Amino acid sequence: MDWVTISKQFSPAEAELIRSRLEASGFLVNLKHLGAALATEGYSLSTGGIWVQVPADQADEATDFLNSSTPTLDDE
Repeated sequence: MDWVTISKQFSPAEAELIRSRLEASGFLVNLKHLGAALATEGYSLSTGGIWVQVPADQADEATDFLNSSTPTLDDE
């Protein structure tokens, strides 16, 4: 399966929030570099962030879904 990066986050919490939203809507999700970001402070900056990935055939729909309304941890 080919994975496509649809978002890059420097915060593990933001990456997990996006994963939760996508999975709740039926998308398959992979968070690349999450373990490294959690293991070493600042590591997510050196790897270009935590990559939120979905299968290539879901990328357009998942991107549209995220762009339709994207809550952040700051929204309340």
